[in-house]
Amino acid sequence: MPPWFPMLTVLSMFYYICQRRRARLASRGEVINSRRAIKTNIHALPMSTKAVQYAKEVLDFSSHYGSENSMSYTMWNLAGSPNVYPSSGDFTQTAVFRTYGKWWHQCPSAPTPFKRTSPSFFSQDYVELAFEEPVYPTAVHVLETYHPGSVVKIMACSANPYSQSTPAEVRWETIWSAEPTRVNSPQARQFKPCIKEINFPTNLLRLETNSSLLDYYTELDAVELHGVKEKPMHSIKTTTVDMSDSDEDEYEDKDSCGLDCLTNQFSSTSLREWTDNGYFDKLPYELIQLIISHLALPDLCRLAQTCKLLYQHCCDPLQYIHLSLQPYWASLNDTSLEYLLPRCTLVQWLNLSWTGNRGFISTSGFSRLLKVCGSELVRLDLACGHFLNEACLEVIAEMCPNLQELNLSSCDKLPPQAFIHISKLCGLKRLVLYRTKIEVQGW
Repeated sequence: MPPWFPMLTVLSMFYYICQRRRARLASRGEVINSRRAIKTNIHALPMSTKAVQYAKEVLDFSSHYGSENSMSYTMWNLAGSPNVYPSSGDFTQTAVFRTYGKWWHQCPSAPTPFKRTSPSFFSQDYVELAFEEPVYPTAVHVLETYHPGSVVKIMACSANPYSQSTPAEVRWETIWSAEPTRVNSPQARQFKPCIKEINFPTNLLRLETNSSLLDYYTELDAVELHGVKEKPMHSIKTTTVDMSDSDEDEYEDKDSCGLDCLTNQFSSTSLREWTDNGYFDKLPYELIQLIISHLALPDLCRLAQTCKLLYQHCCDPLQYIHLSLQPYWASLNDTSLEYLLPRCTLVQWLNLSWTGNRGFISTSGFSRLLKVCGSELVRLDLACGHFLNEACLEVIAEMCPNLQELNLSSCDKLPPQAFIHISKLCGLKRLVLYRTKIEVQGW
C-alpha cells in the first residue's frame, strides 16, 4: 500500500464532513430566508374590511321570563340594535331567561340531577342568533344591562340559516367557554371575551348561560358580531436557529440516546411488563365497574378501545342506567344512537334535551332507540327537541309503559293533536309542558 494512501483517506473523509456541514448550513439558511420572505409578503397584504353587525333574528332558545304573546323580557328582544345599553337597570325591553340562582334546582319539586354528566358542561339555557352576513369572527360583544355574568359558552355554526340549499355537514364549534362566575356589580357592561379563530364563515351564533351564581336575573340587550368576509392570513413566526457545532453534536447525541432508550424499552422484558395486566384483571368484576362508573361518557367510550377486558366492562349495560346525552347535542346524530344501542338495554333515565335539531336525529332513529330501552325507561327528558313530531309521541306511548317523568318543555314544533298520545301513559307522575302548543279543553 502506498505511503500516501492513509493520508488521502483522511483528507477524503474530512472533505465529506465539510461538504455535509455546508449543505446543512445552506438548507437552514434557505429555510430562514424563505420564512422571512413569507413574513414580509404577508405583512404587505391589505387587510380585509371588518364588518360589525347585530343579530337579525332569534332562531331558537330554551326559555324566557316573558310570555309568548308579549315582548317584555323575551328572547326576541335580542334581535336588532341595543334598546337599553349603556343604561343599567331592570328594563322590559331586554332578554331574560326564566331562572337565576340555585333555588330552582334546590326546591322540593326539582328533578334529581343525572349521574355521569360531563364535568365541563355548565349550560342551563341557550339562545341562537342569526346575522345577515357570514363572516370569519374576530370578536363577539354581549351587551348586558343588569346583573351580568351568565354567559358560559359561545358557539359558531357552519350552516347558513338563510341559505336555500341544505348543507352537506352542519358543524358547531366552541369559540369561547368558561366556568360560571359571579360578577359583584349589577351595572351594565359590554362583555368582550377573547374568542378562538375558526376556519369557516358563520352568521349563526349560540350563547349558552348559567345563572346559578347570580343574585338576580341577567338582562341581555344585544349581541355584536365582528368579523371579516375573507379568511384572515397570519404572519409566520420565525424561530432562531443556532447553528453552532456544539449544538449540532448535542443534537446528534440526543438522537443516539433516544434510540438507545427506545431499544431498551422495546426489549422483550419491557414488552412482557407492558402487555401484562398485572393484578388489574384479577379485581372483582363489581369493583372494576365501580371504578369506571366515575368516567364521563366520552371517556368511557375511549377506554373501551384499550383492551378486551375494559371493552367488556365499558359495554356493560349497567354502566348506562342513567344516560344523559344533552352535553353532546352538537354532535349527536342517528349514527351515534345506533352505536349506543347495544349498551342501552337497561337505561332507566334518558336525557335527550337539546339534541336532534336540524335533522341530526330522525324519527326512525329515535324510534329504534326507544324500541331497545323503552320498556325500562322511568324518566325521559326531551326539552327543546325540535325533531319530535306526533309519530315520536306515539312511539313513546307504545314503548314506554313504565314512564313516570316526561319533560317536553320548549318543544314548540309539536302540533296540539300530538299530545293526545300522552294520555296513554298511565304511570306519569311528572309532566313538563312549558312552551308547548297543548290545548286545554273545558276551560
